[in-house]
Amino acid sequence: MLFEDTIAAISTPIGVGGIGIIRVSGKETIEIVDKVFRAANKKSLKEVDSHTITYGHIVSDSGKVLDEVLIMLMKGPRTFTREDIIEINCHGGPVPLNAVLMEVIKAGARIADNGEFTKRAFLNGRIDLAQVEAIMDIIESKTELSLSQAVGQLEGNLSKKIKEYQDTLIQVIARIEVSIDYPEYDDDEPITNDFEAELKDLLEELRELLRTADTGKMIREGVKTAIVGRPNVGKSSLLNALLEENKAIVTDIPGTTRDVVEAYLNIDGMPFQLLDTAGIRETEDIVEKIGVERSKSSIEEADLVLMLVDSHVGLLDKDQEILEQVKNKHVIYIFNKTDLENNITQEMLETHFSNGEVIKVSAKEQSGLNELKQAMKHFVIKGSAAVHNEATISNQRQKQSLINAIKSLEKVIDAIELGLPEDCLAIDLHDAFGHLGMIVGESLKEEIINQLFSRFCLGK
Repeated sequence: MLFEDTIAAISTPIGVGGIGIIRVSGKETIEIVDKVFRAANKKSLKEVDSHTITYGHIVSDSGKVLDEVLIMLMKGPRTFTREDIIEINCHGGPVPLNAVLMEVIKAGARIADNGEFTKRAFLNGRIDLAQVEAIMDIIESKTELSLSQAVGQLEGNLSKKIKEYQDTLIQVIARIEVSIDYPEYDDDEPITNDFEAELKDLLEELRELLRTADTGKMIREGVKTAIVGRPNVGKSSLLNALLEENKAIVTDIPGTTRDVVEAYLNIDGMPFQLLDTAGIRETEDIVEKIGVERSKSSIEEADLVLMLVDSHVGLLDKDQEILEQVKNKHVIYIFNKTDLENNITQEMLETHFSNGEVIKVSAKEQSGLNELKQAMKHFVIKGSAAVHNEATISNQRQKQSLINAIKSLEKVIDAIELGLPEDCLAIDLHDAFGHLGMIVGESLKEEIINQLFSRFCLGK
């Protein structure tokens, strides 16, 4: 699919820098840039070899030199968009970049829409939709692990696996359709005996892939981690100790934290979005009451909860109320203030903290923090293929398509066990094939495609 028009945009961040890049893509790229570029060697860009760099100047239609530039020319289809692409390397800064861009526009290009270069790469078959989403994940990656996962997806880890699954389904569908079209060649054994075990194995592989979804999302976006507890148990002190900076205000006055304080923590390449919440208690203070409600919302939305208990004071009624609120979440219980006398009994441990891991720390003395970080890290990696750079489901759109494929395949297995006719199987097999295709962008509606690409910046 080739586009008729040629697009251009600034591909580097706006601001002062060493260089800035203007990207141009389309069938008239070389002709358009040639109108505004004067090479030092006097050559036209039409004479320049692909994948080479040419030195010269961008000039206005009046002959005024706008900037000294390097032109990187790449002829399709060996380019990102599979179209002719030129990248104009200018001096960094808004003034020269905009001046050069305007000359390119006047010469016949148009300003690209958000993500239009990547959209063209997708529509021209250069990459599939899973790889498109990986590009954005690379741009937005917060740690080495999230970058590694996104790079693996861009290289096709997920796409290749989906293709394997679809090939299995196609082979089964072909066998069924041959059986329907040429029943005289069937033997006495049911045709489903040939592929029932194969489909059951495929179903288990899809379920295994689905199990990577939550971990993949956490590695991409960060593990949403709520630090909760009643007032004055040391939540803000723990946040500051983990970050090794004074991010949150710490005082001896209960209710100091009025709103959720957010910060990112990197533990061995794993991103954690820490949410220091207001102490949960009954209060008449309107502002603090809003903070308490936000704390409760943070618990609901969190992937992981760090619940703090003051080990010196012991377990209070307010602690037990919070225990009830977090009982259905993944929880690490933290006994803080271990530098003081301990008043948590063995009976309390067995009665109230048996469903989660217990870590003893002193935020003040910064002891026990390494044990806590390892427990947080273990929460992410346990039983997950995501940290090994394998195929991973990394967002809700992919997850829902995979769930739909699993449901369709479950219907096929049920139909086989009920002895239903082969044509009934074919319908759900085609559905499973289609849902898997949605993961990589096959048969996706135009409005969904446009919404996905709107997340990108202009020059990508």
